[in-house]
Amino acid sequence: MAKASPSDRVNLAQSAVLLVDHNRQSLDMLSSIFHGFGVREQVKCEDSAEAAKLVQSRDFDLILIDCSMPGMDGYDFIKWLRRETAPPLRYTPVIMLTGHAAQSKVQKSRDCGASFIVAKPLTPSVLLQRVLWLAADERQFVECDTYVGPDRRVRNFGPPPGQAGRRSGDLSAEVGVATEANMDQSDIDQMFKPMKVSI
Repeated sequence: MAKASPSDRVNLAQSAVLLVDHNRQSLDMLSSIFHGFGVREQVKCEDSAEAAKLVQSRDFDLILIDCSMPGMDGYDFIKWLRRETAPPLRYTPVIMLTGHAAQSKVQKSRDCGASFIVAKPLTPSVLLQRVLWLAADERQFVECDTYVGPDRRVRNFGPPPGQAGRRSGDLSAEVGVATEANMDQSDIDQMFKPMKVSI
């Protein structure tokens, strides 16, 4: 994963961020990280139900929520946000925070509509990289009976333009100059023609 560099300048001073975590120490640490990013307007919340009321009364540019909240957990909060609220609120980017990055939790976070999943303990560099990614993210929102959230096929599309991929196999979204001649149509047709296989 590429680290954020000074050239990746994003002015977060005018951003409004909602931080939701029932653990006061985690919440304070998260707030300190965003103060370091230059975010002046932060709202800290220790309860998901209270967070749900807050997002209906004012606008936020980004929400970070812990998955293991008591009562309404982070998964239920994101499902509610994505399915029960009206646009543009339902499109607000949400980063899910988890203490255990088990595959099942990652899939559950993805399937409830989280924009990103970040494992604790948090590091400022990883969190900044995710915020920069979201700032450049051009994924469409999918709304259907079984899912509402950002297009989950991010692996197929690669990283946003100008961003480094998180995986070694990520392809760039930018198409370069051809390195060899185009195939003839007859060669293309031959590839799709049924072939007799001899045993």
